Amino acid sequence: MTNGSGSGSGSGGEALHHHHHDHDHDHGVVPLRRVFRVATIACGIQFGWALQLSLLTPYVQELGVSHAWASLVWLCGPLSGFLVQPLVGHASDRFGRRSPFIFSGAASIVLAVLAIGFSSDIGRALGDQRAAHRPRPRAVVVFVVGFWLLDLANNLTQGPCRALLADLTKSDRRRARVAYAYYSFFMGVGNVLGYATGSYSRWFTIFPFTLTSSCGVSCANLKSAFLLHIACLISTAFLSLSASQQVPLTQFQFQFQFRDEMNPSEQTFLCQLFGSFKYLSRSIWIILFVTALMWLGWMPFILFDTDWMGRDIYKGNPNQGQNYYLGVRMGALGLMLNSVVLGLASVLMDRLCKKWGSTLVWGLSNILTSLCFVTMVIISTLVKHIKFSVNDLPPNGIVISSLVTFTLLGFPLAVAYSIPYSMISCHAEQLGLGQGLSMGIMNLAIVLPQVVVSMGSGPLDALFGGGNSPAFAVGAIATFASGLLAILALPRSPPVERPRTDA
Repeated sequence: MTNGSGSGSGSGGEALHHHHHDHDHDHGVVPLRRVFRVATIACGIQFGWALQLSLLTPYVQELGVSHAWASLVWLCGPLSGFLVQPLVGHASDRFGRRSPFIFSGAASIVLAVLAIGFSSDIGRALGDQRAAHRPRPRAVVVFVVGFWLLDLANNLTQGPCRALLADLTKSDRRRARVAYAYYSFFMGVGNVLGYATGSYSRWFTIFPFTLTSSCGVSCANLKSAFLLHIACLISTAFLSLSASQQVPLTQFQFQFQFRDEMNPSEQTFLCQLFGSFKYLSRSIWIILFVTALMWLGWMPFILFDTDWMGRDIYKGNPNQGQNYYLGVRMGALGLMLNSVVLGLASVLMDRLCKKWGSTLVWGLSNILTSLCFVTMVIISTLVKHIKFSVNDLPPNGIVISSLVTFTLLGFPLAVAYSIPYSMISCHAEQLGLGQGLSMGIMNLAIVLPQVVVSMGSGPLDALFGGGNSPAFAVGAIATFASGLLAILALPRSPPVERPRTDA
């Protein structure tokens, strides 16, 4: 290892007791076609994420939550992810199996999306009044409870899924990169399905039972979309879990303990999680910092992408005319195009990394992200100076420019979903950390920026007039800094691969 990675095998590495045997020869290398099947669950998970990202910020405003406070609803994601994903990852390391956690997470997702989809009906049954422009507090409570459960369930599922891929690829650098590219590809497929579902406005005609006195057309479309998501999730979870055929993780992974502390079986989870930080190499710390800056930039887009299209581009507001909802559906179309590029880029990711190196690909993609966010700020500024009434649509050139920007962001998103995870997986294995725990540590670098954005973006945007441009401007600065740091500070040479022999 180079450029600081060696520090992990120095003083920190001496503090870890590696109990490793080469089981590649004993058990053979897991065929990539089976890894491909295991990765399919990302499609079912991401289908729901796509609906969540494209529809739920507008929907919670329809229930009566103001734009300035809508971002706080998303605070549950990073707060739950801060402990849930590391805890679940660590527990799956110790338990020796990933499948029970993945199954439990998938079942919890089903319960959560049912609560979200039927929140308006439940709120009405609990006493909400169905009146235009009138807040529905009971529906908001049901929605937020379902939303929090959904984020908990997503964290319960995703960490063990990624750790399972690391288990099956046995820390082979290239196979790990391919496995996470598969996962990213199916995330793209799930995004395409989810955003296409979210952009269609006639689901209530196909599922007429979703249209009720307390649930109008937009609500019925959302409810129908989540029912389709449940069908997709159950199918992909079955396909993935039936292909995993796991052996106990102790045959794949190092078991670690701290030289100067008690036996890990006697330590609390938090002691092991935060105690492991002092053994992280310089390269791992840089990966985590680059990841944190990257997600500090991505989160405003993820929270407000369709809201930006409806509010900033179409100049609409929830519950006031059709412009806002036309913009939301156009935003969902842009995110679907984004996901097509994400899937195609995932297929090419291994080839690009072999040619240019993972570090350069990651850094350049973050700089591209920054340029796209700057473009969105410029488009918003131009629209402010264009006069059109509440019933008019923005000029075609503005809409096309917005869609092109959404589409281009698919490439750096594919990088964000694959390269950081493959890099942290290989580095962490060299230190003897369980893959579940290492994915949990990686998640901390993602959720902390989410907390900052969730708490600050809504009030910041309100301070500057209620649009989304200020948060996107901060995102542009953060992703540009992330790209420069990746190019200048991360080692060009990846960790040395562990030799293996094919059975």
